[in-house]
Amino acid sequence: MIPSLPITGFGAPPRPPGRIQGADVQPPDLPAALSRRTVPLPPGRLVHGEDDDTPILWLSDAPATVGLWQSLYAAHPAGGLYPILLDHLPGDPRRPWDDGELWPGLMSSPDDHDAAEVLAGRWTANADPSRAAVPVTTPFGAEWPGLADPIRPGTDPDEQAVEGVRALLARDPSLRLGLVAAARGSDAVAVCGWTGPVNHDNDTAKYAAVLRSWERRFGVRLIALGFADLRLSVAAPPTDDDECLRVAAEHFAFAPDNIVQGTSPLSRYATNLLYEPIWSFWWD
Repeated sequence: MIPSLPITGFGAPPRPPGRIQGADVQPPDLPAALSRRTVPLPPGRLVHGEDDDTPILWLSDAPATVGLWQSLYAAHPAGGLYPILLDHLPGDPRRPWDDGELWPGLMSSPDDHDAAEVLAGRWTANADPSRAAVPVTTPFGAEWPGLADPIRPGTDPDEQAVEGVRALLARDPSLRLGLVAAARGSDAVAVCGWTGPVNHDNDTAKYAAVLRSWERRFGVRLIALGFADLRLSVAAPPTDDDECLRVAAEHFAFAPDNIVQGTSPLSRYATNLLYEPIWSFWWD
């Protein structure tokens, strides 16, 4: 484990550990779930968070394979172990997974949060039309436009998740495998104490609530986590310009660095979402 909390860098870890609303919920029993598994695992180890002695993540020693991820994903409904591809902080391969730079005690429950309220609050916190000649939130301005309508999936979300994993591993075969005892992929980010968006909010359960909503409305599935980035497969991506803009607004509220420090304004970012089967997010 790291000896102290760094102050700067990619998504600096949160303030010293402290309990917040919902954090008294008992964590899932990862060792028990692992003992009931039906899929053989390669060499790996249990990882503990910074603020608790309870194991919260199983981490493979070697890179993941599509076949293993697919087998574990298929077994998840019965066994409760959700598989995630894991990346690390550029230049420091031990962070955050090997070092256990995870803070489950800081997380509330996704049940405590409403996705629409979370996104509206994040939009208000980050939308500032006066910052540039062309406001980043164009064409919406400072007012939160509300949730986008659901989109009918063009493919089965679980099949699309496998294809997303295949695409990510083709791009980066070094990604390792993590297992989290979570009822659904959206909840896994909070259960394991991941703090990728810490420079915006250190309670990842709020982001889990949004992911739950996206699972229902857009057929997303969590497929990968890095130090301060997240990737989702998408079975129901936007298929026209209006859908792209409405979904882009949610992306800005969820991870403003995608737009503010990338392609600006929002209307230009939206063009990249048309039929896009993988959504990637990062936080500075």
